[in-house]
Amino acid sequence: MGALWTEEMILDDLLQSFHRFFGLDVIESTPIKRGWLNLKWKIKTEAGDFLLKQYNKERYKKYIPEELLFAFSQQVRLYNQGLACPNLLSYREKTLFESDHGELFMVMEYCQGKLIEPGKANAHQIYDLGRTTGKMHRSLNDGTIGIKNSPQFIPPSREERLAHWNSVWVQTKESGKTHLLANIETQIKATEDMHMEILELLQLGWAHRDLWVDNLLFDDNRLTAILDFDRLKYDYPQLDVARAVMSCAVDDHLEVSLAEAFMEGYKEERNVAEGYLTYSLQLLWYMESTWWINANMDQHSVPPARFAKEMIWLAENQKNIQTLLANM
Repeated sequence: MGALWTEEMILDDLLQSFHRFFGLDVIESTPIKRGWLNLKWKIKTEAGDFLLKQYNKERYKKYIPEELLFAFSQQVRLYNQGLACPNLLSYREKTLFESDHGELFMVMEYCQGKLIEPGKANAHQIYDLGRTTGKMHRSLNDGTIGIKNSPQFIPPSREERLAHWNSVWVQTKESGKTHLLANIETQIKATEDMHMEILELLQLGWAHRDLWVDNLLFDDNRLTAILDFDRLKYDYPQLDVARAVMSCAVDDHLEVSLAEAFMEGYKEERNVAEGYLTYSLQLLWYMESTWWINANMDQHSVPPARFAKEMIWLAENQKNIQTLLANM
């Protein structure tokens, strides 16, 4: 499909293919302006409401198709086990479709609920998120889909990470962005102070790997859906725990009572050792900090700016987070 095609033309192409696969007429379509590059619409049919998701060709290049299809299969398996997530529509056992004009798309049930702002979960919502996350991890790691030899994220050595930060510091200074140097120096100091042995205490397993507020729906008292399983991989389930807590319980500071509520729910489904959340947050920082803290962080759009803020907070609190959380 040429570059001159508009969103309306893409939607028309997708709806024709949707009708061909599922025999349903679309009564109304409403664009959903969320996410990066991929287009989404809420579509209303006589059989109910669905979400239509187009995969942008450039973004799709970042996926390994077999891994994406595997993630879809696990989403369906989790849905069938009662997890709060949307079911995917299938046709002849396929869940990823190609339109007449070569657009890749999927269709899932439309889930009710609302998005919350980062750091604005209440105790009921985050408790239920913890319980549901624990259930998801228990199901994903019940032996059905086996294990892999290594995780998606292989933590670099302290020396490698310090070399990275020193390079970023030089690049930032040479760019004349001296106002950013203190944030990078904070990352350097936190890397120097990190107890690297905690990386040997982490548990491998299947994880969602994108568990932040844009992929969560709530009502006033509970989680209604976990969305977007595209990044599901064999990695560290603790990354999901830390990402959810940082996204839902950190505003200007970490609200410890909300972190406690998440872990209370999580422990209903999984047994965890003392310090589980503490180590989870340190792992999240060690993985994500290099994604968001860089010489161009002053040009971040809203979500990356939020993630950078989280990484700065984690680095600043590297040495006292265990005390702050009472080794939770």
